[in-house]
Amino acid sequence: MEEFLDWYLSENPIRAALLGADGYDRTLGDFSEAAYLARERAERDWLERLSAETPATPDDEIDRDLVVSHLRGALAEARWPEWRRDPAPYLGAIFGSMFTPFQQRLKPEAELVEAACARLGEVPGVLAACRKNLDPDLAAALLVRRGLDQARTARNFLTVTLPAEVADPGLRARLAEAAAPAADAFDELVGFLDGFEAHGTWRMGEELYSTLLREREMLGYGAAELHEKGLGAWDELDARMREVAARLGSGDWRAAMESLMDDHPPTPEAMREEYEAETKRARDFVAERGLVTFPEGEECLVQPSPEFQRPILAVASYLTPPPLTPSRTGVFFVPFTPAGFTEEQVRQRLRTNSRAQMPSISVHEAYPGHHWHLSWMAGNDRRARKIFRTPYFVEGWALYVEKLMQEQGYFDTPQTELAHLDCRIWRAARIVVDTALHCGDMSIEEAETFMTTKASLSPGTAAGEVSRYCAWPTQAPSYLTGGLEIERIRDDYDGDLRTFHDTIAGSGGLPLGLARKAVTG
Repeated sequence: MEEFLDWYLSENPIRAALLGADGYDRTLGDFSEAAYLARERAERDWLERLSAETPATPDDEIDRDLVVSHLRGALAEARWPEWRRDPAPYLGAIFGSMFTPFQQRLKPEAELVEAACARLGEVPGVLAACRKNLDPDLAAALLVRRGLDQARTARNFLTVTLPAEVADPGLRARLAEAAAPAADAFDELVGFLDGFEAHGTWRMGEELYSTLLREREMLGYGAAELHEKGLGAWDELDARMREVAARLGSGDWRAAMESLMDDHPPTPEAMREEYEAETKRARDFVAERGLVTFPEGEECLVQPSPEFQRPILAVASYLTPPPLTPSRTGVFFVPFTPAGFTEEQVRQRLRTNSRAQMPSISVHEAYPGHHWHLSWMAGNDRRARKIFRTPYFVEGWALYVEKLMQEQGYFDTPQTELAHLDCRIWRAARIVVDTALHCGDMSIEEAETFMTTKASLSPGTAAGEVSRYCAWPTQAPSYLTGGLEIERIRDDYDGDLRTFHDTIAGSGGLPLGLARKAVTG
């Protein structure tokens, strides 16, 4: 196992560095076709070797099964290779590796600049590999457009935003000088993607989708059953929301939500300030109720989303503390709009972050959601659990605690209760839409209409969300699917609530079958 983990980190140096492993912060890695194919062959060998092992302890068995589920998922996805279809693996690697170290500041500024300059020197080669590897017959136009929109932010990010993070004038100038050739390479990529004719599809198809649910997520069912679960959850939540809307004097919960969404912060910065205050309130509530044990030194910052993220992500997000370091500082990113958005587009973004919705979103992203879970989980001493996790647990946990906080009385008005249920029905709608999109049962236009009529998303946010589902199949259903599974594990747990939370969240971000084993044996 240790040999495999060392191999994995060496083959994925950006991920290794973002996890906090030493010695990986001066390279972007090898993005050539030969390297991708060699990694796939090695993964097959590792799967065979690890599957043949007999773990010595129950924890060793969970670690082994966690890694095996990852390898099975990676090999299944290799049949539909992202690196041939989508610019995202190349662009995400570059942006993440440049932005995150300055955000986390775990090393002296001079070392951060030295590492960034080394990586900037590799950017032209990575983007050349992107141009060479993209296959017109496999790449999808929608994915290429997403990459194009993101690539267009690169020059300003690399030459202006990134150097502005450096206080020392000499180091700042050095970083700006190193960024210039990388920015030129991005300009070349923008021209390439703008003229690229893509004839492939973003639809994953039911067979691969179901394989990932069974092999990687260990759920025991496929896309069709998951779709039905989403429809059933939506119906149940719809009935509950009509009851709450009636207490607000409305016979239509959508109309009630539309009214609530008109009460929002006036500007993006005001939105950030109000989220910061709500995050503190949520932490105080969790501490007073004794719902979890807080890790020593944890801190959750609330900041604007990075500019390179804004064209492709319309909702709040979270940056975890690097689990292979002692840091317990995470960042709750508030969804600012891209440069060039109209006044009306900004208003619509603010409406989907209304004051009634802020308590649920803050609970999800910060306390006791992502920030508490991932800062607490980082204390687990098993390296495999720090490196591999699934959104079906991580996002499932964040949705589980939204309901937990509702049970504890945190959403203490009909307005915040309705908004809490709206956040939940949005996740049910995600299950329906994601499965239907990738199984060929729904068009993009139908999906956007579903998200605006079956949840309370504005048209602009719905368009951004559906684009994300097209680009990231199986992720969108993870929220409610995982939340419901964690509730079932809690029902079978014999112990107090705080111990349950500390135990299951501290076990990692495991596939749900392994999480049950870690808690109940």
